[in-house]
Amino acid sequence: MLKKITLATLLATSTFFSATVAEAEPREVRIASHVSALSPLHQQSTMFAEEIEKRLPGQFEFKLYPGGQLGKEKALVTNVKAGSIEMINVASGVMKLDKKLGLFDLPWLFTDREHVQRAMSGPLGQQVKARVEEKANVVVLGIYENGFRHVLNKVRAVSNPEDFKGLKIRVSGGKFRQNVFQQMGATPQKVAWTETFTALQTGVVDGAEAATYGFYEQKQYEAAKFLSLTSHVYTPSFLISSTAFWNSLTDEQKKVFAEVGQEITQKAYDGAAELEAKYFQDMKQFVEINDVDLNAFQDATRSSYDDYIKSQGDDWLKLVEDVK
Repeated sequence: MLKKITLATLLATSTFFSATVAEAEPREVRIASHVSALSPLHQQSTMFAEEIEKRLPGQFEFKLYPGGQLGKEKALVTNVKAGSIEMINVASGVMKLDKKLGLFDLPWLFTDREHVQRAMSGPLGQQVKARVEEKANVVVLGIYENGFRHVLNKVRAVSNPEDFKGLKIRVSGGKFRQNVFQQMGATPQKVAWTETFTALQTGVVDGAEAATYGFYEQKQYEAAKFLSLTSHVYTPSFLISSTAFWNSLTDEQKKVFAEVGQEITQKAYDGAAELEAKYFQDMKQFVEINDVDLNAFQDATRSSYDDYIKSQGDDWLKLVEDVK
C-alpha cells in the first residue's frame, strides 16, 4: 500500500534539506589588518587560513582585508572587542590596551630575532597573551612578528648614537619613542606616513623609522641613501579572535583554531625573516645598508627603562634578560 504523503510531511522534508544545505555552506570569516599585503601580518593571516582549510575543509571561507580596508588599527581593535568583526591581525595598537604591554616600546630590548623567539616561547609570551585577553576580552590565537624597526635617511649612515645628532627623523608612536630619539640628538618629526616620501624628497625630514616592509611599500628608499639596521624597537603581531566569534565555534573548531594558531608560529617567524631579506635585497641597489653598534645604543638609552620599571615593575624585563 502506498503511504499517503501529506503537505506537512513535504514541508518538514523541505525544511530538513534546506537546513542541511545551509549547514554545508562555508562560514565567512574576515581577518582584517591595518598594514599592507606586503607585510608579515598578511602572510601570517594567509598561513592561518590555509591551514584551517586543510584541517577543517569546506567549513570556513576566509576573506582577508589588509591595508586598512576595514579601518585603521585602533578601529580594528575596538571592533574585535565589540564582536563586530571575527578576526584581526594587528601590532602596536595592542600595546595601548595596558601600560605593562608598553614593554615592547622599550628601545633595544631584544638583540635579534632568535632572542625574541626564545622570550616569546616561554613565560613572557604566555603572560602577554593572558594580559591581552584579560584587558580586551578577546582570544589571542597567535603572537608572531611585525618586525624590527630601522632608520632610513638621506644624510649619513647611522652606526652609533652620535650619528643621530641633528637629523630630522619622522617618528611614529607616542612621546616615549619621540623622547628616545631626542636623547640621541635627533629631532623627531610628526608627518603622516603617506606623506613621508614627499617629506624626504623636499627635506622636511632627513629620514624615517619604520619596519622594513614600510620603507619598501612606500618606496622611500628612492628618496634616501642610507638604511641603518638599528633594530631599535621590536613589535610583535597579534592574531586575535572576537569572543563572540570564538563562542560560536564548535568544540572541535575551537581546538583546531587554537592548535593552528600555535603551530604556525615558527613558520610565521621564518616567513617574516624571508620577506625582510627579500626587501633588503631589492632595496640595496638604491641605498647603502649598514649594521650598528648595538651595545652603544643600549647603553645610551638604558635610562629610558626607569619610568617603565617604576610603574610596571621589572618582572617582564627579567624574563627577556633570562633568555639572552
